[in-house]
Amino acid sequence: MLSEQIQNDLTKAMKARDELTVAVLRSALAAVKEARVAGDAARELADDDVLAVLAKEAKKREEAAAAFEGAGRAEQAERERAEGEVLARYLPSKMDEAELRATVERVVAEGGFSSPSDMGAAMKAVMAKVGGRADGKAVSAIVKARLTPAD
Repeated sequence: MLSEQIQNDLTKAMKARDELTVAVLRSALAAVKEARVAGDAARELADDDVLAVLAKEAKKREEAAAAFEGAGRAEQAERERAEGEVLARYLPSKMDEAELRATVERVVAEGGFSSPSDMGAAMKAVMAKVGGRADGKAVSAIVKARLTPAD
């Protein structure tokens, strides 16, 4: 399981005295534990659920880095990017734009989606297909462009 791999990697990082990795993995495990106990009853998380938590944590780091950069705090921005890189080790590789466009075309054609009113259903189908390997904003923009009739 992915959470066990993260725990093992945390132990290795502690032995290697890698402070950045230790801090990031501790934070990630805390977020996983929090997700595990969220809701009505505690539950065991599947690897897909753990990946979703890690993706959320990575996105937080990305947004924080942009905010620090905008505020002229380059050192903190660099730290956030480094933390994001540690989390990226556990995430699936991102789709490039060409692969994403091809996936959207295929899913839209298979699903018979043809108008802007199909946007919600098309987005749901495409997001299920890309499985966290693409940003929702990018997917939305491509699906919207595909479903909007050309003038």
